[in-house]
Amino acid sequence: MAYTGACACGAVTAKIAAAAAIAVRQCWCRQCQQLAGGTHSTNAMFKTDDVTINGALAAHSYTAASGNTLTQSFCAACGTPVMAQVSARPQFRTMRVGFITPPHDLIPQMVIWTDEAPQWAVFPEDLERHAKQPPPPPVTPPAPKAS
Repeated sequence: MAYTGACACGAVTAKIAAAAAIAVRQCWCRQCQQLAGGTHSTNAMFKTDDVTINGALAAHSYTAASGNTLTQSFCAACGTPVMAQVSARPQFRTMRVGFITPPHDLIPQMVIWTDEAPQWAVFPEDLERHAKQPPPPPVTPPAPKAS
């Protein structure tokens, strides 16, 4: 399966030439809560070489709680979150699942930065959890689950 994506106004589009995501995560870090308007962000990681973005992106970089520089990219016209890039892992692009065109098979596999989640946050019981930054994902995506 290949993936496509588009922002709310259509000014930014993407093609992702990958059979599957390397990882799909719900992130509760404080920056993702701000990005998502108060809840978690849901992100799918792909190899950088598999991601092609067209259109004007704006970006904001900062030092994340992990100590890495995190660059958040979004549509310069409408503000739709598109992706993030972490300085420690330039081989990956972390795409915002809301940017990716449905239908798709991008189902969260883990919840991360749970220590920064608000008291009312609910975590799916069947997902792996990490209080902070999880270990880096393997470069090769896991085999797709049988339906």
